[in-house]
Amino acid sequence: MRAEPGETELTERDRRGIRLEIVVVLIVTFGLSGLSAALSLVESALSPGGVGGQTMRLNPSRSELPLLDLLFQLLSVLRLLGWAALGLYLLWRSGIGPRAIGLARRLRWRQDVLPGLGLAALIGIPGLGLYLTAHALGFSVTIVPASLGDHWWRLPVLVLAACANAVAEEVLVVGYLLTRLRQLGWTANRSLLAAALLRGSYHLYQGLGGGLGNLVMGVIFGRFWQRTNRLWPLILAHATIDTVAYIGYTFLHGHLSWLP
Repeated sequence: MRAEPGETELTERDRRGIRLEIVVVLIVTFGLSGLSAALSLVESALSPGGVGGQTMRLNPSRSELPLLDLLFQLLSVLRLLGWAALGLYLLWRSGIGPRAIGLARRLRWRQDVLPGLGLAALIGIPGLGLYLTAHALGFSVTIVPASLGDHWWRLPVLVLAACANAVAEEVLVVGYLLTRLRQLGWTANRSLLAAALLRGSYHLYQGLGGGLGNLVMGVIFGRFWQRTNRLWPLILAHATIDTVAYIGYTFLHGHLSWLP
């Protein structure tokens, strides 16, 4: 059996420190995003037209000046990478390096790339169907994955945003959180449910369909990591899903009648 990262005897002081650390990390990162997304869902439900009548723009332009807009987009990417770095640093300070949570320096075709592409298809294709169904039933807002201006840097920035989202979410919600909960003595299933609920919560701005879809994604991704201890496939899968969504919407919106 493989050794589990962070399996050491902890004192009660250590446990309190880890609990406090988790709370602080979540307040700074996705926990606060989850609360904000829940409020956005309530606001959408109370607005004229309900949830189905609202539009949510991802990766919006931040300035009418192209150079400033580019800098704003790069700052958003840097913020997400900083969140991931925070989780990795805190684990490293406690003796758990990146390799221990599945971030080996070298990607492997069979162990990382192929599973990543498989997970992308497993999550992405049904996820699109769930979104279209939820939108038709009025349970999802209209999501605009990319609304940047037609600048030379638009596509590279969208790819960077997709990769940054993937790194931040998978490092923090899977690698960091599941490792810390395991150190606290949580069972695999309990930890998995907590991480999946967190992932679903900060996607509630998309509506109930988006929250449910990402909860399922959290269960699948978390279980994959618990069984393989490989994080690269999750990052690759997530980055692929977001990249296809961002770039695909950019080129296909207005040309496909079924795409909101």
